[in-house]
Amino acid sequence: MTERMPTLFIGHGNPMNAIQDSAWSHAWSALGQRLAKPRVVLSVSAHWYLPGTAATAMAAPRTIHDFGGFPRELFEVQYPAPGEPMLVHRLRELLAPVAVRADLAWGLDHGTWSVLRHIFPDADVPVVQLSIDESKAPAFHFELGQRLAPLRDEGVLILGSGNVVHNLHTYAWGRHPVQPFDWAARFDTQVRELIGNHDYAALVDYVALGRDAELSIPTPDHYLPLLYVLGVSAKSDVVSFPAEGMDGGSISMLSIQFG
Repeated sequence: MTERMPTLFIGHGNPMNAIQDSAWSHAWSALGQRLAKPRVVLSVSAHWYLPGTAATAMAAPRTIHDFGGFPRELFEVQYPAPGEPMLVHRLRELLAPVAVRADLAWGLDHGTWSVLRHIFPDADVPVVQLSIDESKAPAFHFELGQRLAPLRDEGVLILGSGNVVHNLHTYAWGRHPVQPFDWAARFDTQVRELIGNHDYAALVDYVALGRDAELSIPTPDHYLPLLYVLGVSAKSDVVSFPAEGMDGGSISMLSIQFG
């Protein structure tokens, strides 16, 4: 019998976390050492955000450097994990009647590989990415997560990669550490409390959470991966926070493990 896999939300933050030693990259490495190796990783990354639902279906997904203005060293990083094309058929079964397009053009964006190169540094676990449909309401994404839950008993590690708080307009771009903005710290704490209380309905309807949520989530792309992971989780799961903290005052690096 296959061991039930946990499900993870990782606050990935700055792409430089892929190559820099930081508290967060060390936490991701430590997490990988604790995890049982999955059959495949299904990643829902903030950076594949488009109309419709698609899944990567190539045998060897490319490493996408979907950013600019960073050192050459970052652009030279490759994460040559294999794909798992057959998983697309299972996704179609689970997500029907939602149509899942088999994609042969995308690959692994930095929301996926910047984290996985620390968690599974040998790139020996197959990886499939699932897109986020930008045209759908938050409840849609939570419900898709619920439909994906059976994969946990099939050796699939479901990973959501984004940030609970992600406001680049207020981000402190200097080299010196800054204190988190009050609103960012409050919302980060509120998310943790709502998860502890299993109040996922409030997290799905995050717009109703007020001004702190509005500032923390100016666009939904980095928040929505959390809703997939909440949908996948079970009430019986032990909840832990493998990484935490705030980068640049307005990027939450909170990571959450269920199970």
